[in-house]
Amino acid sequence: MPNNILDQIKKLKALADTGLLYCSNEYDRERYTELHEISIDLMSQLSGNDIASLKSMFAPVTDYPTVKTDVRALVLSDDKKQILLARESADGKWSLPGGWADVGQTPREVAIKEVKEETGLDVNTIALLAVFDKREHAHPPQPFYVYKMVIYCEPTSIELQKGFDVLDVAWHDIDNLPELSEDRILKSQIELVYNKALSNDFSAYFD
Repeated sequence: MPNNILDQIKKLKALADTGLLYCSNEYDRERYTELHEISIDLMSQLSGNDIASLKSMFAPVTDYPTVKTDVRALVLSDDKKQILLARESADGKWSLPGGWADVGQTPREVAIKEVKEETGLDVNTIALLAVFDKREHAHPPQPFYVYKMVIYCEPTSIELQKGFDVLDVAWHDIDNLPELSEDRILKSQIELVYNKALSNDFSAYFD
């Protein structure tokens, strides 16, 4: 139920932001501003975050509100029995290498860059395996509406080197995964993309 309510609050905020962007008179601006403030207040009550912190997360809206995009890389060992994971600084848990998509870079370029920065490995991209809508999966609630792309990558180097923005990097058995950073990736999602890569099924899953 809290996730369903949060989804409605996100829609309310997006409607308010769109209204503020396109309104043509002060009467409408005043009411869309009030809706925006109500959405932040409700988000604060539901999440436990203070209003000032939530407001600082959102840049001023200058264009139509859209979904944020997270790009993750699935990298397998030579025998395809292990998965490369990075330990996140934010919560000390593990995830597929990756992060927010950068403006001016293709998803392919983002995946290659993130793997290099977090793990030290050079990779070639093979296929887009999945596009997850986080709302459709059991992620913890968060303020943003997010699509998550997982790209299958093949390593072209072998020496792991932990990046400055992660705590550790290591290969892990698919049947013995460490505690995952569930805001970033779920066990069910890893299993889905792993099985697709293992069977050379390169048709992308999408919600």
